[in-house]
Amino acid sequence: MSTIRLTLIILQPSLINFLTSFTNGAITIGLPTIAQSIGLPRALYLWPTSVLGLTSGAILLIAGSVADIIGARIVELVGVLFLGAFTLACGLSKTGVQLVLSRALQGVGFAMHLPASVSLVAAAVPPGRARNIGFACLGLSQPLGFSVGLVVGGVILERAGWRTSFYVSGSLMLIAAIVAIWTLPRVKAGPKDASEAPWWKKLATQVDWLGGGLVGAGLAILAYVLAILSADLISIRSTTTASLLASSLFLLTCFPLWMHYRVRSGKVALIPNGLWKSLPFAATCVMVALAYGMINAMELFSSLYFQEVQKFSVITTSLYLLPNLLVGTLINLNVGIFVDRVPVRWLTTISCLLCALSPLFMAVLNPTWPYWYLEFWAQIFAPISGNVLFTVGLIVVSERFPENTQALAGAVFNTVGQFGQSLGIGLVQVVALGVMGKGDDDQEEGGKELRGYRAGFWTMFAYMGVCALFAVVGLRNVAKVGLKKQ
Repeated sequence: MSTIRLTLIILQPSLINFLTSFTNGAITIGLPTIAQSIGLPRALYLWPTSVLGLTSGAILLIAGSVADIIGARIVELVGVLFLGAFTLACGLSKTGVQLVLSRALQGVGFAMHLPASVSLVAAAVPPGRARNIGFACLGLSQPLGFSVGLVVGGVILERAGWRTSFYVSGSLMLIAAIVAIWTLPRVKAGPKDASEAPWWKKLATQVDWLGGGLVGAGLAILAYVLAILSADLISIRSTTTASLLASSLFLLTCFPLWMHYRVRSGKVALIPNGLWKSLPFAATCVMVALAYGMINAMELFSSLYFQEVQKFSVITTSLYLLPNLLVGTLINLNVGIFVDRVPVRWLTTISCLLCALSPLFMAVLNPTWPYWYLEFWAQIFAPISGNVLFTVGLIVVSERFPENTQALAGAVFNTVGQFGQSLGIGLVQVVALGVMGKGDDDQEEGGKELRGYRAGFWTMFAYMGVCALFAVVGLRNVAKVGLKKQ
């Protein structure tokens, strides 16, 4: 293919990632205003931000398997159409229930898009630096879109209203879907030894529907429990919460048992248990989950800290988060270019340690100190690990799957990331709420809210310490990744 065609193949899915993450950032920065506009109860505050990850994470593996069977191109086109339609529906929402439902259906389209985009790039771009850059662009587009949503979304909120962000994003997605009909390559579907059976028969026999249902339902229920606890910590005592948590753990326990049965029976398994015996693969998945949880929790809690503790306006908060955007962009672009030249163990370890400085600075600062003392540097260091690990992690995971199942590889990687995001935000919120609920209001500026946010930042700091430990131990035998194959 020509360079122009390859560039378009990489840019189209990257644009969709960017626009979806842009709406996530716009919701995060405008949550108080949106909630007041549509009457969203405080107990449901986190649902507009978390429900997309919940629904997309629940069906990612199935979507990846389907894309490998019937072709990534058609799955990508349908997914982008879904995304565009329900992004517009978010802007048209009149009630909190309508917004949450539209965001949930957005997640369905996003789940179709994510694995298909990985498969399309892997099919069109040969292994080596070109593919590394392609994966880096897919990675760059998500945090970049979220950060731009935080900054530009705040300005749009003040000038044109929060609905405008959804109208613009949804319209651009639909336009991108139409353009993709001519730009996206026609990737050969199915394994190389696949029969000429109709596609519907292949879906019935070659997709592990039960396995996808087990892990998807288990992760979705667990994310739902975390969302409930993050809204009301007392709900942990209820029988409903306990039952849901037990159901989630049961389903997740059944998944490896089902994988074992599928492999022994000679049938297709979504994630064969043997993959977890690869220490680099297992460690990378854990690190991606931890880094995704930290970077998303950091952006959300920083935004709330600036607005609720320091009482800054939406526009000021957007500007204070701007360094996060700029640094994340620079890091991701450079990682794609140089990842095959640097020992991956030290690249990931150093990035985790630098990223750990971000929540550390936010945890120890005094709210009365100027922004430039510590908060600026916290935003500088915040995106380092997440952006490094996206490119490194996607390369490591994709290399463990055959070329004809790259959509499933993308689904595995993004499932880990989505779960890590839900787990990270939920866990940090639970810790913050637990600390806020203890003791009386103190005399320090910020009171209970300040104590809660500090506890959340300390939790993120611990997250990155564990992530660095996995990098040192799990990648000790890995030299470099993303090398060109001879």
